[in-house]
Amino acid sequence: MNVTRSALVLHLQNPPIRYQFFSHFLKPTFPSVFKPRPFSLITPRQTHATPFVNAVASASSSQASNGRDTFFAEENVSWTSLGLSDTISRALSDIGLNRPSLVQASSVPSVMSGKDVVIAAETGSGKTYSYLVPLIDKLRDAQEHSIHAMSDQEVTPTQKVLLILCPNVQLCEQVVKMASSLRRDDGEAIVSVAAICGRQGWPIREPDVIVTTPAALLNYVDLDRTRRMQFMRGVKYVVFDEADMLLCGSFQNKVIRLINLLRFDEKVLSRSKKSVAEFSAKDESSLSSEAAFEGEEELQTEATLEEDDTDKEDDIVDINNEDTSVKQRDWRRVRKTYERSKQYVFVAATLPVNGKKTAGGILKHMFPDAEWICGNYLHCHNPRLEQKWIEVTVDTQVDELIKAVNHSFRSEDLVNAGGIHRTMVFANTVEAVEAVAKILLRSGIECSRYHKNCTLEERAQTLVDFHDKGGVLVCTDAAARGVDIPNVLHVIQADFATSAVDFLHRVGRTARAGQIGLVTSMYTESNRELVDAVRWAEKRGQPVETAFSRKRSFRNKLKKRGTNKVTDSTTVKERALA
Repeated sequence: MNVTRSALVLHLQNPPIRYQFFSHFLKPTFPSVFKPRPFSLITPRQTHATPFVNAVASASSSQASNGRDTFFAEENVSWTSLGLSDTISRALSDIGLNRPSLVQASSVPSVMSGKDVVIAAETGSGKTYSYLVPLIDKLRDAQEHSIHAMSDQEVTPTQKVLLILCPNVQLCEQVVKMASSLRRDDGEAIVSVAAICGRQGWPIREPDVIVTTPAALLNYVDLDRTRRMQFMRGVKYVVFDEADMLLCGSFQNKVIRLINLLRFDEKVLSRSKKSVAEFSAKDESSLSSEAAFEGEEELQTEATLEEDDTDKEDDIVDINNEDTSVKQRDWRRVRKTYERSKQYVFVAATLPVNGKKTAGGILKHMFPDAEWICGNYLHCHNPRLEQKWIEVTVDTQVDELIKAVNHSFRSEDLVNAGGIHRTMVFANTVEAVEAVAKILLRSGIECSRYHKNCTLEERAQTLVDFHDKGGVLVCTDAAARGVDIPNVLHVIQADFATSAVDFLHRVGRTARAGQIGLVTSMYTESNRELVDAVRWAEKRGQPVETAFSRKRSFRNKLKKRGTNKVTDSTTVKERALA
């Protein structure tokens, strides 16, 4: 639905509210993160579902129709039975996580084993703790061993660092908050954690866990080659959170360079046949400065030469950045493996694998031996989620929107035990968010806004208020990824999503951590075929992304309808100006 142009009309004339919102339709656009394209995941060894941070679900809400729990692991599965220490187990119990979820129960042993792991599970399934808990426990164990080692030798063991890469500042700060919540019996944090992104500089004393964005990390390590080598050598665990975003689009150039740097350090250690702790000062100085740079280039050259000439056409991809477009080798440039000294974990709620250049396809090629942990409802309908579908017209859409929002206040099923209701209303553009917010405010419904035009401080405060006070949050898809707000019990799509990724992340804001939830999707004649396909997939328990097919005929039909509506919108604007 096109709120962008109807929002312009809103400022040009002052008709009744009924005609100020959703008067026309936008031409469908597909985000670079995942263009609508059929995909399927490789069949995992095991499939599961999972929990998340603050909320602990009631047993009744997490039960499937067949009586089986759709969220938690079996009752006889405990944190300690997964191989975690008593320290971590008590820390989890202290924050209300007494029982692991299905995904956590499957992921923790794999991560603890030291294998490369891909965790692909539905939103709100507990993926963050699936990697944080075992990796923090490994850091804790290494620290305790190093304390004993220091008493026996003069050389101080090299610090092991957990590096977590996230696509944005909000997710970085959320991961830091979750990691910092794990504390010892004396109240001290088990490990030191810091977010290095936005306006935050690099800490003087390097923490055990560094959470940052690709750009912020490169800005730091590229200042000094010696610093770069020393930092990369200390990194033992690398996590890519929201991996489907980091492996594609505008992040790709930066992430490809970071993987090259990490792989180069593994190559150096492999060739030397020494562990990080055995590296002498002489070795470190010889591998810094020009030698480090030349070695990095050598690694990239060797990896590139390995490719067959017949594959060269496939290896060239267009990388579109904000300021420039460049040609760059695909991920196969870093495929050559060495004796491994780092562990890689990739985490995502949407992970396409069909095609070499999809996020899942890239991972299968780069890390063929990685262990995949997949949620039972990855890309599929969540059985704890109720969905309502409302077809609207220009005359009915505003009334239906207000009715859906008011339903959140009235329904007893949508008010949690604390009496705080939380409703998220999604629109496709900033202009649409502003138009929706204005309509709600004129109807006497208080709401807040969240989109890219808000400052970081404004967005952070909005999330804090929404978390503490509840209410209605009108937002773009900027709030659909990685934002952990417990007990959002109603999601409204004022604009219907234009991609499978957007749809899955939006509906994933509710029915999290074993809770129930409601999604109200408003759509028009322009979206009808798409909605029918989504509902068909839902009814048959099939992946939703098949509804967002990249078939040329269907896309052309959407484009044609979008173009017609844009033309109509322009006519209305001209009439308003007349």
